[in-house]
Amino acid sequence: MAKADFYETLGVSRTADEKELKSAFRKLAMKWHPDKNPGDSAAEKKFKEINEAYEALKDPQKRAAYDRFGHAAFEGGGPGAGGGFQGAGGFSDIFEDIFGEMMGGGRRRGGGQGRERGDDLRYNMEISLEEAYSGKVAQIRVPSSITCDVCSGSGAKPGTKPATCATCHGSGRVRATQGFFSIERTCPTCQGRGQTISDPCTKCHGQGRVTEERSLQVNIPAGIEDGTRIRLQGEGEAGLRGGPSGDLYIFMSVKPHSFYKRDGADLYCTVTIPMVTAALGGKFEISTLDNTKSRVTVPEGTPTGKQFRLKGKGMPVLRSHQQGDLYVQIVVETPQKLTKRQRELLEEFQTLSSKENNPESTGFFARMKDFFDTLSD
Repeated sequence: MAKADFYETLGVSRTADEKELKSAFRKLAMKWHPDKNPGDSAAEKKFKEINEAYEALKDPQKRAAYDRFGHAAFEGGGPGAGGGFQGAGGFSDIFEDIFGEMMGGGRRRGGGQGRERGDDLRYNMEISLEEAYSGKVAQIRVPSSITCDVCSGSGAKPGTKPATCATCHGSGRVRATQGFFSIERTCPTCQGRGQTISDPCTKCHGQGRVTEERSLQVNIPAGIEDGTRIRLQGEGEAGLRGGPSGDLYIFMSVKPHSFYKRDGADLYCTVTIPMVTAALGGKFEISTLDNTKSRVTVPEGTPTGKQFRLKGKGMPVLRSHQQGDLYVQIVVETPQKLTKRQRELLEEFQTLSSKENNPESTGFFARMKDFFDTLSD
């Protein structure tokens, strides 16, 4: 029976470029792979045909020979017969590229040393707004793995040392050939480390590290914001068998303040003042985060909602010499529980008041009157 055309087998045109060929091959190989079709001899045959077609067309010289002579190029003494299709040929690399994840992960090498980088650690730290303002040096205690001091991280009992894995010869991977293709997997003997330990350290039990609580010093810079992450390189988990340590990440959170609200480098607060102070004018002092007091002058006739800006009294800008501002918003308090004399004075004031004394309310009620007058017309 005549062989199917290679281009038809891959489902591409004769003008298909290298990218189109590879894409078509990947899709078909995933579909017809024997592992996805166990016991299906037709699928295995189809898979072989796909592989054969791709091997011929991906090579420019073989493709040129095929385009000119067809399948005869690879039969007997044909012009392209020298290459042949022997088992996996150049297929193993692309097989690993396509099916690496399906067969148990990427191409992770043990490196032949059994050393693995330690994990990164996370530490959550909460500080006050005052501490965020001034910065601080904090002492923290972190439970983590450190290099075993008995075996110096090798995992082997003192006086001995790890041996090269006899199964993978130190590569951490083993390759199994199944017919026309090869599969590479993590070595089952050493679990990809490339080494085995016959006489493990009694303290770390062959891990090369032990768990211990460590005390670390962390520098919190002035102006740090909520959600900022500080990285301490090499302060994470110790690596396996002398491998490099991971990093420690400090995640900062700033506690809400009872008086100040923060927006970036600016601070906001609300101050309640008596009605008389708002009407006649006056002054008051406010404590700021730099442990000083700032005086705010209230002009006469200050309404609720009036905002005053204290320049440079906000938060420091992280790693700079700049400073945010403090915004003070005024709330005018209405007097309560009036004495008889206070009520008399207010009633007298109300009698003497004019439109100029209450421009906002006078204007509002005037607009309301005009509105209802318009509805009645």
